[in-house]
Amino acid sequence: MDGKTQLGSFLRARRSQLRPEDVGVPAYGERRRVPGLRREELAMLAGVSASYYTRLEQGQSLSASPEVLDAIAGALRLDESGRRHLHDLGRVDRQRTPGRRPGPERVTEAMRQLLDALGDVPAIVLGRRSDALAWNRLGHAVFAGHLDPGAPDLPARRPNMARLLFLDSHVRDLYTDWPSRARAVVANLRLVAAQHPEDVALHALLGELAAKSAEFASMWAEHRVKPCTVAPYEMRHPLVGPLTVILQTLSSGPGPNVVVATTEAGSSSRAALALLAQATSEVTTRPGLSSGVARKRPRADKD
Repeated sequence: MDGKTQLGSFLRARRSQLRPEDVGVPAYGERRRVPGLRREELAMLAGVSASYYTRLEQGQSLSASPEVLDAIAGALRLDESGRRHLHDLGRVDRQRTPGRRPGPERVTEAMRQLLDALGDVPAIVLGRRSDALAWNRLGHAVFAGHLDPGAPDLPARRPNMARLLFLDSHVRDLYTDWPSRARAVVANLRLVAAQHPEDVALHALLGELAAKSAEFASMWAEHRVKPCTVAPYEMRHPLVGPLTVILQTLSSGPGPNVVVATTEAGSSSRAALALLAQATSEVTTRPGLSSGVARKRPRADKD
């Protein structure tokens, strides 16, 4: 799907999600054949001609200025993430100096030290495609305890957390409200895909998920966009039972992010994590067993 098609699809999807009463457009009680605003109504709210807006949706216009995109974003009632996403899509077809393709994702020594310092706070390092680049002992136990703890160390075996969420029953069953978690992941992938249109591996992942999961395809078609920052989730862990965690994404700019799971002090969830930490510590300290964090790792990761 090229940039014009993506821009048009995004505009159509978000326009269909707006009701006339949401934006003060009189509907006069009429029944509409399709949901949402009409093109001419959205164009009027944005202050552009209906014919020009129609060309944008149909992929017939070469480009849109930042000012026009801001006006359309306002008419669509987009939040800041949605507005930036609209600008990313609008830039795809503009003449610009080709940027370098994203390089291999690596975990810095500082990130590894952070994972160790977090101790019994579950943590995982995620790349832009949601690949698990590293995790600490409890991060592995919470998010993917059924997998080899050393999987992130080898690029060919790295788990992809988005793939697992949709296609792995163990990970899917971890979340009491799975659709909420799934939509959050899809909305974040939407942002990343527009920011890295040249990332072939990312778009191959999206194609795979759309082909193998009807739920992913449906959520992708909603064109929701939102970065993963902070959100609470109820989980059903197979070893320690129910717990409520707050997933927080710690970002320092371009590059991998650290996702941590925190719990309320004195809560049953904090006690459950402490029990899980004790259980996994006992397992990994038995003779002949080692965790993915405790053993020596390669100095550098290579894709």
